[in-house]
Amino acid sequence: MARTDLSERARLLHKLRAAQNRLRVRRTITRRDGVFVEIDGHRLINFCSDDYLGLSQQFGIVAATQDSISRDGVGVTAAPLLYGHHAVHEALEREIAAWLGYPSGLLFGSGYIANLAVLQAFLLEADDLCVQDRLNHPSLIDASRLAGCRLRHYPHLDAEGAMRLLKNEPDGAAILASNGVFHMDGDIAPLRALSLAARVQRALMYVDDTHGTGILGPEGRGCVAEAGLSIAEIPLQMVNLSKALGSFGAVVVGNEELIQHLAETARPYVHATSLPPALASAALTSLKSVRHDEWRRDKLRELTALFRSEAHRHGLELTASEHPIQPLICGDETTTIAMATAMEQEGYLVAAIRPPSVSEGASRLRITLTALHTSQQVQLLAAALSRAYDSVTGQWRQ
Repeated sequence: MARTDLSERARLLHKLRAAQNRLRVRRTITRRDGVFVEIDGHRLINFCSDDYLGLSQQFGIVAATQDSISRDGVGVTAAPLLYGHHAVHEALEREIAAWLGYPSGLLFGSGYIANLAVLQAFLLEADDLCVQDRLNHPSLIDASRLAGCRLRHYPHLDAEGAMRLLKNEPDGAAILASNGVFHMDGDIAPLRALSLAARVQRALMYVDDTHGTGILGPEGRGCVAEAGLSIAEIPLQMVNLSKALGSFGAVVVGNEELIQHLAETARPYVHATSLPPALASAALTSLKSVRHDEWRRDKLRELTALFRSEAHRHGLELTASEHPIQPLICGDETTTIAMATAMEQEGYLVAAIRPPSVSEGASRLRITLTALHTSQQVQLLAAALSRAYDSVTGQWRQ
């Protein structure tokens, strides 16, 4: 049998994606200024960003980053166990863990890497099991594949389904893994019911709280705190520093035994260069704002409620999400792309999401709100979406 030519395979797959109208095109941002971005010479209001609290360009955080660079340089240039573990890394791990009520934390280069590390480090045998929500982030799915364990999916938000899967395969170690907030739908996992299923079936519960941290719960401590749970119910959780905290990287928190095991054995940690100290300094500084600037969360909740009210007034059907992630389901891919194009022509940047990122027939505009948006911008966004829908579909709605 002849060996496959990978260049030819890539060409054919590209051609297939083009025929299906599924090519993914990168857009180049030439300038960012708060909620505004410049693309192809056009100034657009950005409703794609996950900078929920508006901290990524906040003056004090930028200043802390610059100060760190002047002291420590741009990169740490070594892996954590090869003397790449800096004092500011240690401080960030400690502060994040204490904030969430966990004994220990471990810093990773990104949330994707953190998820790869956790499942690879704990699910060591072929008969180990990872049970996941069907709509979990791809990083959790890839993590299970890296671990080589058995992977089983339960229907979205179905804690009873998770319980059944754990009960049906009782052999080996098991992890029940879920996002806290789901990145494409903005809905929230039933963490109390899931944690109960994990405890009953002697599985470890792991929560990726990328889109919950900073937004939900007291002091923005996320989905776990919002659900009234603690380390006893959720032994491991991941905090992503690149969303509401406006920096980069991720911290996994847990008890000392679990975190020590990760630090000693997780290949994505042991063999990866440590996060630049400047980014850790940025996250440390932004954490203060996340904890104490309650007005940012208040404003975000107000803007989310306003957008939903305005969308309803204009006849737009949104999902049930109360999170700043507000999906507008368009159905087919052609309509979705046309909607995004029409919005850009009106001066708004919204993300067109198509398969395989979402299921067939569930293409959507993924609209995200931040504390930097104004009420007027949100009202005008809803009106523009209505005009775009009418223009694209040719339908008039009362």
